[in-house]
Amino acid sequence: MASLSGNEPQAMEVDRKGESEESGDDETKRRSLNGEVDPQQSSLSGEIEESPVDMDTITLDPEEEDVDLVHCRIGKIEGLEVLQKAKTLSLRQNLIKRIENLESLVSLRELDLYDNQIRHLENLQALTQLEVLDVSFNVLRKIEGLEQLTCLKKLFLLHNKISCIESLDHLTSLEMLELGSNRIRVIENLDSLSSLDSLFLGTNKITQLQNLEGLHNLTVLSIQSNRITKIEGLGTLVNLKELYLSHNGIEVIEGLENNKKLTTLDIAANRIKKVENISHLTELQEFWMNNNQIENWADLDELKNAKGLQTVYLERNPIQKDPQYRRKIMLALPTVRQIDATFIRF
Repeated sequence: MASLSGNEPQAMEVDRKGESEESGDDETKRRSLNGEVDPQQSSLSGEIEESPVDMDTITLDPEEEDVDLVHCRIGKIEGLEVLQKAKTLSLRQNLIKRIENLESLVSLRELDLYDNQIRHLENLQALTQLEVLDVSFNVLRKIEGLEQLTCLKKLFLLHNKISCIESLDHLTSLEMLELGSNRIRVIENLDSLSSLDSLFLGTNKITQLQNLEGLHNLTVLSIQSNRITKIEGLGTLVNLKELYLSHNGIEVIEGLENNKKLTTLDIAANRIKKVENISHLTELQEFWMNNNQIENWADLDELKNAKGLQTVYLERNPIQKDPQYRRKIMLALPTVRQIDATFIRF
């Protein structure tokens, strides 16, 4: 295992539903996605500015397959040629400005560059066996330089400055794509990603659900905190199981006729006045509808066909003012075990 003298603090991890949970430090993500962290800061915020270390101070084991160089104050990628057996390389939380000098690490399967100062996706063409790439929390403006990474299965580019979805055509094995917290306005150029299982586009500037027709294998779609006003364009996503659309401007629940496999539907924090057009979602287990404008108890009849429904969020709707709020939910939906953040006690 690679090491650096001295002990570095490890960031705390918390759960965050609706966003990809595999990239980076979840606490930092949770805070940033709720506007509590400056886009140019991450888990290093609040600390004194650090100076890069000399790579000679770091001990590298040529036999190591999982190389961990987290928070080592590395300023430049160099001197890693000895890591010929490395399968995973983590360089997160460093001071790296450029991807370089990785050509000899042809056995790499995972490369983690989360939380650095990288401006360009470059010099990756030799890493043809790479399956996981994380360059989240950097300063990328463009998706580029990935043409040779045809084995890539998971790509995390969370919290950069990317404005356009592009240059992904060759990544036909890609299963997860995380582009949350960028500057994307249009969903586009995803047609070739037929293996994609999970797509995360939260906290962008997207105004329309479109150009998703080719993603037949998609099971998770998250477009929270955008500018969506209408649920549409999901007709071909017949395998969709989790749909996250909270914090948009949606007024009507519609367009879900073909999404009969949905188990989680999150449409919290929109402008919806009526629960409707979901009685056919019999596989539903979680229904998040808090922070809307629901005022009619009869609307809950739409959920009665979901015999496996476990969790409902309805707080901060007009119906919550009813003194019998929790009791009425329990009577209307007897399978529910959690109302808002509180489990039901029997």
